[in-house]
Amino acid sequence: MTEAAPKATGRDEIMAVDMTKTDDIRTGDVKTGDVKTGHIGARDIPTVDIGAGAGDVTVDIRADSDDAESAEPTAASAPGVIETKGMHVWYGDFHAVKDVSLSFAPNRISALIGPSGCGKSTVLRSLNRMNDLVPSARVEGAVLYHGENIYGEGVDPVEVRRRIGMVFQKPNPFPKSIYENVSWGAKINGFRGSGGEMDELVEEALTGAALWDEVKDKLDDSGYSLSGGQQQRLCIARAIATKPDVVLMDEPASALDPIATLRIEELMLDLKDEYSIIIVTHNMQQAARVSDMTAFLNVKLDTLGQRTGELVEFSPTDQLFTTPREKETEDYITGRFG
Repeated sequence: MTEAAPKATGRDEIMAVDMTKTDDIRTGDVKTGDVKTGHIGARDIPTVDIGAGAGDVTVDIRADSDDAESAEPTAASAPGVIETKGMHVWYGDFHAVKDVSLSFAPNRISALIGPSGCGKSTVLRSLNRMNDLVPSARVEGAVLYHGENIYGEGVDPVEVRRRIGMVFQKPNPFPKSIYENVSWGAKINGFRGSGGEMDELVEEALTGAALWDEVKDKLDDSGYSLSGGQQQRLCIARAIATKPDVVLMDEPASALDPIATLRIEELMLDLKDEYSIIIVTHNMQQAARVSDMTAFLNVKLDTLGQRTGELVEFSPTDQLFTTPREKETEDYITGRFG
C-alpha cells in the first residue's frame, strides 16, 4: 500500500471523509497536497494536528521515549478518541442539544439511543462538523479528537471529516461503478499508486465491508445495481477505503430488511477491531446486540417551553439495559414512553 493509505498498527494513517451526499461534496475544499506521517508505537497515544494549512497536511504522531516505556492504559483509563465537553447545538434560535459531555473509547462501538427529536443525529453530525453545512447551525462547548478541539480556531473541517467518516441512514452510492464508488475517496485525497495498487485498495475495502465475494466479478456494474443491503455495505466500503480513525453511522440499518440488518451488525462487530464506531439507532435491541457503550438522550422542555435534547445516561450497554442508574432510562427501555 502506498503512503496515501498506509496500514499501521499504531494507526498513523491519514484518514478520509465519506462525503456521501451531493450537498456534502466541496471539490474546492479538497486538499491533494503531500501527506506526511510520523511513526507511532503500538502503545503510544497520538497527538493530531488538524489545523488548516496553506500547503501540506501534517499529522504529528511522534511519541516521547518516556511514553513508549509506560504501561498500556486500561480500557477504563484510556482517553476517548472523541470527547464532547459541555456541547450545545443551536439551529438559529432553536436549542437542539444542551450540555452533552461524552467520551467515546477507541475500538469500541458506542450507541446513541432515545426518542425522536432528542438530538441523537445532531450529536452525531457534530462529531465531524457535518452540521457546518447547515447555515443556521452553531456549536458551543468542545468536541475533542485525540485531545484537540475540532471547533478550534484554524481547524480545517474537511480534514476533520477525512479522519472521522460518516455513513448515512439511506444507502446512497454515487452514480458510478462499484469500483469507482470505492476508489473515489482515495483519488481525491492524493492516492498516487499504480493501477494494481488501487485494485488492491478497492479489494481490501470491499473485503472489509463483507462485500468482495458478492461483487468481485461485476466491479464495472453500477452501484445502483446492488440490493439495498449491498448498497449500504458499499457505502461502508467507501468510508473505510482510506482508513478513517472513526466511523459514524446514522441508523445504518433502518431502511434494510432483517437479513441485511444482521449483515450490517456483524460487519460493525468485525470493523471495531480497526475503527472506533459511533452509531445512532432507534432499535434498542440493535444497540444491546452490538454496542459496548450506550448513551440515552431524552427530550426536555427548556425555560421557554421549547423542546431540547439532553443526555440522561451514558453507561456500559449491559448495565444500561439491565440496571440503569436513572429512572428515566428505565422508563424508556421498558417502553413506558418513547
